[in-house]
Amino acid sequence: MRKLNIANLDTPIQKLEKLSKELGKNIFMKRDDFTGIEVSGNKIRKLEYLVAYALDNEYDTIITTGACQSNHARATAAICAMMDLECHLVLRGEAGEYEGNLFLDEMLGANVNIIPSSESREDAMEELKKGLETQGKKVLLIPVGASNAIGSYGYIHCYNEIMKQEVEMGIHFDSINLAIGSGGTYAGLWYANEGADTKKKIIGYSVDQIAEVFKEDVMAIVNDLEDIKHHFDRISINDSYIGLGYGQATDEELAFYRDVAKSEGVILDPVYTGKAFKGLVTEIKNGNYDDQENILFIHTGGQQGYTKEMRERMKGILRKTASE
Repeated sequence: MRKLNIANLDTPIQKLEKLSKELGKNIFMKRDDFTGIEVSGNKIRKLEYLVAYALDNEYDTIITTGACQSNHARATAAICAMMDLECHLVLRGEAGEYEGNLFLDEMLGANVNIIPSSESREDAMEELKKGLETQGKKVLLIPVGASNAIGSYGYIHCYNEIMKQEVEMGIHFDSINLAIGSGGTYAGLWYANEGADTKKKIIGYSVDQIAEVFKEDVMAIVNDLEDIKHHFDRISINDSYIGLGYGQATDEELAFYRDVAKSEGVILDPVYTGKAFKGLVTEIKNGNYDDQENILFIHTGGQQGYTKEMRERMKGILRKTASE
């Protein structure tokens, strides 16, 4: 399937030396937060395929959806600006401060539509699509997180990239670990791993839904990729680290993100990578990775997810630490 070439690939894999020593494991991080600036993070890998599909089929308008500070929405706005496509975003929730991704969405020329959290994003997108079609637009709907069969090719490609890097590094990763928030990234990696027939584990850490919900999402995407029976019992999703819920963080979680930043020079976001990486570290400490030696975590980006309220609390945590 054709893709655009916009992301800065291959993204590097870095060893986290201090955490590796502390945990007694070789902990590596694939820096998919290095894919670019306005299009940084995992979403651009999926959008390279979806927007290529849009262009190949002569769509002139894209509608997609997410939360008000959605990384996916911002990446979609950026790639639409590059490709001269009209972009409409249906963002659910309270707009809050005009900052972060919401600011970038409008700066990139997207038409932003904010709806209450109680409303259906899918219904709102369909209604918007009908209105634009009456204006003669040819409209492509891209689901939340660009998570469908076409989008998942981005992480089939990423899996093959990791296999190549394993050879270059002379290493075999026992598992690939990542945050899961809509299912497409996990589905692509899992599907490619099944095809490679390795003993590698693909482990997802949920950021907002119980594991069964995401398992159903992954199964639906994989079935759209290939109509054959898969051993879906090998899907591994941990939902123990959702915490307060999507886009929210406790002081304990914020302190963990600070500690990782100070130790490894890596900024985790509070919506996706922070929750997932804290889950990974906790599971390693609890002995649930004792059968593994080389562990890879994919940093899927999203540092813009720190709200003003979180930044204020982080400031308090930093001041308290400095005074101790």
